[in-house]
Amino acid sequence: MVFRKLPGVSASGMGLRLSQKFVFLLFLSGLVTLCFGALFFLPDSVRLKRIFLSKTDTQPHLKRAKDQEHLRGITSGKGETSTKLKSLSRKPSVSHEATEERLAGGKAQEDLTLFRSKAESASERATFSNHGASSDTFSYNKFKQCLLKAPLGREQGRPSDPRTAERRDKVKEMMKFAWDNYKRYAWGKNELRPLTRNGHIGNMFGGLKGATIIDSLDTLYIMGMTEEYNDAKEWVQTSLDLNSNGEASLFEVNIRYVGGLLSAYYLTGEELFKKKAMELGEKLLPAFNTPTGIPRGVINLGSGTSWSWGWASAGSSILAEFGTLHLEFVHLSELSSNAIYKEKVMNIRKLLSKIEKPHGLYPNFLSPVSGNWVQHHVSIGGLGDSFYEYLIKSYLMSDKTDEEAKKMYYSALEAIEANLVQKSPGGLTYMAEWRGGILDHKMGHLACFSGGMIGIGADDGVPEKRQHYLDLAAEITHTCHESYTPTKLGPEAFRFDGGAEATATRLSDRYYILRPEVIESYMYMWRLTHDPKYREWGWEAVEALEQHCRVDSGFSGIRDVYATTVGHDNMQQSFFLSETLKYLYLLFSDDDLLPLEDWVFNTEAHPLPIIRSVPPPLSQ
Repeated sequence: MVFRKLPGVSASGMGLRLSQKFVFLLFLSGLVTLCFGALFFLPDSVRLKRIFLSKTDTQPHLKRAKDQEHLRGITSGKGETSTKLKSLSRKPSVSHEATEERLAGGKAQEDLTLFRSKAESASERATFSNHGASSDTFSYNKFKQCLLKAPLGREQGRPSDPRTAERRDKVKEMMKFAWDNYKRYAWGKNELRPLTRNGHIGNMFGGLKGATIIDSLDTLYIMGMTEEYNDAKEWVQTSLDLNSNGEASLFEVNIRYVGGLLSAYYLTGEELFKKKAMELGEKLLPAFNTPTGIPRGVINLGSGTSWSWGWASAGSSILAEFGTLHLEFVHLSELSSNAIYKEKVMNIRKLLSKIEKPHGLYPNFLSPVSGNWVQHHVSIGGLGDSFYEYLIKSYLMSDKTDEEAKKMYYSALEAIEANLVQKSPGGLTYMAEWRGGILDHKMGHLACFSGGMIGIGADDGVPEKRQHYLDLAAEITHTCHESYTPTKLGPEAFRFDGGAEATATRLSDRYYILRPEVIESYMYMWRLTHDPKYREWGWEAVEALEQHCRVDSGFSGIRDVYATTVGHDNMQQSFFLSETLKYLYLLFSDDDLLPLEDWVFNTEAHPLPIIRSVPPPLSQ
């Protein structure tokens, strides 16, 4: 190589400068190599490693849970049958095992998560290094002063009517029976298999255990089951390990674990529950690391890597999942004094408020990359349901100050009435599903929560529609009652075509997995109207559960609600203790047990308090 001599520079001087540059470049190269290598040993290094390592090396990280059990559903006596995701539902019970190959777009979306900047990840972790200290600014005593009534009422909600009190006692006995058998045969597992008398772990909770324990904390507490509650609290103290490295449903972990822990804290003041809720809430945040801020449905609780369900159209996120985070995340911000949780869900709200909606309706699938709808399937049942529920409940939980939630809810309800609400030839009011402009005259059991939802929102719409909304709520609740068959238990879905009137016409829709939605609406409609028929309908359900679902060692779902001899699915779902039995207990209690003036229920029936900044003038 020939160097040209520069004017005014000697050969020796130029050589010295070149030597200095060479040393500097050598030092810089070593520094870059050192820093780059260090990235592989940081807590989040799995994301970078997956970019550069071979497919063989990345297999453990890409593997998904097996048996695409849909978000909640049936499980056979030997576990062969899949569980239907309740986000197929409001609460998917499922574990999807996506294979390595995603639907079109799914892998690309996951890679976008992997390429998130290290600086952003480090910034989020730094933010949380101090959240434990800031959480001390929340005052539990001040919170209690902001309640209008004592949470458990004057006499724990015990009704003065002896017959109603006896029925309530029966529900408590059912809870004790379900709990005692869970404790005897499945303690620490997620759910009880009552026929085989063993526990079920599943893979939708990312390695977390004790789902039935967390889901039951508030139910045990409000029923006055002190010994059982203390056993549950001790398990949380000694055995609830949140340092799992599994792949979890963001939706399920939020509504069951975060919701259950938050509710237990607000009811009892036990700091243990708050601490666990905050720790787990932090682990869910990486799911929001997408181009739009719309979280993906599955998250590895250890690495923070997230992806979409393998069955979701084109790698999309599900309306009923990303739309069912608001209540819990707002309370996480309240307790921690850290706005990041509320910011995450408000960003979802902002996007949904702005996006164009076909006929004012919200389709079930949204791309977390583009922020556009993926397909135009609309349902008030599975895949869509609890999004609408959380709109009206966000407004109520804000002490009726969240005007945007109110506006979105009533606009959505108007579109639902205009496009989905139908009347059958037999005079039953139902909510059909909408597929690109074509109605599917089917209503799912999951959609039966909507009677209660429309009822609790009746007071806050335009005054001239208050009675209309109450009537609509009553009509839908009546339809759902009519779907309950000669066994007095309802199918997973029922139809209104081909001469059918609230009847399951497909064998695959005939099962009942201890779902709560119909009973949930009974409870709300009782509180709103005090019409005695709702308590009578609730008692019918109690008798049916006892006759058809109670087995020697717990309660089990059944495979065919029309069969004269029932077959059991061998699964005591955790939501049976959290929701079904809780709503029945409240139905037969006085209204001052968890009064609606102070509490809203998340979609797993965990009560969360209405947020007030100052005590009411006339607190009781």
